[in-house]
Amino acid sequence: MKKLNMLYTGLVIAATMGSAQAQMRIEISGVGSNQIPVAVAGFANEGVSPQKISEIIKADLERSGAFKIIDAGVINDVNNIDYSGWKAKGADALVVGTVDALADGRYDVRYKLLDTVKQAKISNLDKSVTAQFTRLSAHQIADDVFFKLTGIRGAFSTRISYVKQDGRNYQLMVADADGESEQLALRSNEPIISPSWSPDGTKVAYVSFEQKKPVVYVQNLVTRARTVVANEKGSNSAPSWAPSGNKLAIALSKTGNTQVYTVNVDGSNLRRVSNSSGIDTEPQWSADGQSIYFTSDRSGGPQIYRMNADGGDAKRVTFGGSYNISPRVSPDGKTLAYISRRDGNFQLYVLDLASGQEQRLSDTTSDESPSFAPNGKYIMYATQAGSRKSLAVVSVDGRVKQRLTTQAGNIKEPTWGPFMQ
Repeated sequence: MKKLNMLYTGLVIAATMGSAQAQMRIEISGVGSNQIPVAVAGFANEGVSPQKISEIIKADLERSGAFKIIDAGVINDVNNIDYSGWKAKGADALVVGTVDALADGRYDVRYKLLDTVKQAKISNLDKSVTAQFTRLSAHQIADDVFFKLTGIRGAFSTRISYVKQDGRNYQLMVADADGESEQLALRSNEPIISPSWSPDGTKVAYVSFEQKKPVVYVQNLVTRARTVVANEKGSNSAPSWAPSGNKLAIALSKTGNTQVYTVNVDGSNLRRVSNSSGIDTEPQWSADGQSIYFTSDRSGGPQIYRMNADGGDAKRVTFGGSYNISPRVSPDGKTLAYISRRDGNFQLYVLDLASGQEQRLSDTTSDESPSFAPNGKYIMYATQAGSRKSLAVVSVDGRVKQRLTTQAGNIKEPTWGPFMQ
């Protein structure tokens, strides 16, 4: 939690542009199977807070597709609940809470999750937060509701990163998972691509063209200090963090054809790990750190392969279609997400690594840059509709789809941050 607070505080202090409300518009289609009916009440006295806690909780839970939200109005007396009445209205669970302004300027946020069937409390959370953390407290409550009712850890209090482009103006942005509290991490007149979060969520690696060539950087999101990790001859691209957080896998063309290398976060101990006469690129570590997935054209067209993290023989993973790129591995190591070109369309697919069964998840035709949520249940990716690039989120079963759009510029190159430690 200390790192989480430092990150939020650091972004607020370091940003050169203020956050605004509703940077993105979210459109939701589809629902999950077996939605859980949950009544969410307005928190008593929440008007004193800079953020309306209950509305953020509702939006989070509704966006997930896992819940049918029942508006419960405002419940001021959270200690005397008509369980039978709420059960009769179709709610299996009820969210209630209060907000109080404290003398020191903080806000006391309290919430309860109640089981209307058993007429008992399932969970509760009490915390005192400063004004800038009221939104975070709402996301944390939504995470708790999600976990207590589904058994799966929620991902509402995580962060995302993406690149916003308006002409020659490129901005590396960091925001809450719902696109709110957007903050600027880096601005450049040259392209910024391939952001990748460190495992502890305090740093982002990315590729910047500010030196008129692709160079890999690591940036501390709290202090904004930057380190050049790879500036070799030719192209330096596609950084991916090892689960340990002490090294990156990158793609370099220093020997002519692009190959996969590993390198320490400070740029030391550069080591080549792939060895082919073709192009090996887009490396991604497995969740256990034992393997690296990557894209290679060694079989004629781009396909996804897996090799040991220290190199050696590579085994082909994708066989459906003749063009598969941008591998991303789920946090549990069981699922591979990637972009496949079929019938001229670039679309998001997932592959069950045990069975070899694949599934197309997107309905769009120009997809790129998939990224798993840290709970493994959703995938964010970039897509294009007409002339505008936007972000989209889909559940791994394909049932729930979201589109995130912004009024200004194109947004692309998304990456989902980890659970904060």
